[in-house]
Amino acid sequence: MAQNPVEYGRDDVEIAAREVAFKGFFRIETIRLRHRTFAGGWTGYFERELFERGEAVCVLLFDPQRDCVVLTEQFRIGALADDHSPWLLELVAGMVEPGERYADVAQRETAEEAGCTFNELLPICNYWVSPGGTSERVQLYCALIDSAGVEGVHGLAEEHEDIRLAKMSFGDAYAAVECGRINNAATIMALQWLHIHHSRLLQKK
Repeated sequence: MAQNPVEYGRDDVEIAAREVAFKGFFRIETIRLRHRTFAGGWTGYFERELFERGEAVCVLLFDPQRDCVVLTEQFRIGALADDHSPWLLELVAGMVEPGERYADVAQRETAEEAGCTFNELLPICNYWVSPGGTSERVQLYCALIDSAGVEGVHGLAEEHEDIRLAKMSFGDAYAAVECGRINNAATIMALQWLHIHHSRLLQKK
């Protein structure tokens, strides 16, 4: 018989110390803490390293008139060991700056990375990327666009961005998920969401 989940929150964590262990392009903190246990007591104090990544916005660009998506292709240092290539097919994406709204980030990054605007922005979900070690959280969207003329290479030179756009039918994009060519979480999640809502969104032609 299933048990009811225990409702623990932030007040059930006690942080004894927090210090910056590394600060470069990213920041890593060392945190000494303890928390309540499911048995009703407390753990002993222990340390964890936390990769402070912040919040990001990822946007799947979908053209319902042409039934196609526009993805980005760029080099990713974390994918150096990828069996296929460290150049990944991804969503338009960017980090949230202090005081910014998610929708503003989506608009800014769509212009910078794809050179276009969207007609409608549909929220998909908000999720933790890898909460066992990083604070990164992603707001995922689907943006409806007119993809006519959306092509080429984009990105900010001062940020060493070299982003090529990849326009493909939704069917080809979803097949790339199924065969493993598209293998990063945000893009997989967004295309699976689009697969579920595909018929409804095609009516927005």
